[in-house]
Amino acid sequence: MASEPGVGSRKLFENDKIIVWDFVLPVGAETPVHTHVRSYMWFAVQGAPLQIYDEHGNDVGLFPVPTNGIFELKVQDGTIEVMSEIGKGVKVPAKHKAKNVGTEDYREILVEWK
Repeated sequence: MASEPGVGSRKLFENDKIIVWDFVLPVGAETPVHTHVRSYMWFAVQGAPLQIYDEHGNDVGLFPVPTNGIFELKVQDGTIEVMSEIGKGVKVPAKHKAKNVGTEDYREILVEWK
């Protein structure tokens, strides 16, 4: 199952178990609508508040991501659920887009489990 655009900016590594992405989202920029098909985790190298929209452009909430935050997310039945302590229980559609509404560029290292 291939990852869609928007999951990461640049693939850093891939093997039979994981895909590692570098993801950068400048201030005011947004991702294309994309779908997460694998559960994943990320480390926020530089945090920022991310506004999340569903595939139709409806606002589904603001997700504040702190610098050095570590997140674990489960993808199941078209929904992403935050499993980590930061944001625990938050759910968003697996098909969505995100916009950096902060004052600094956002950067994360994301790991998808195959």
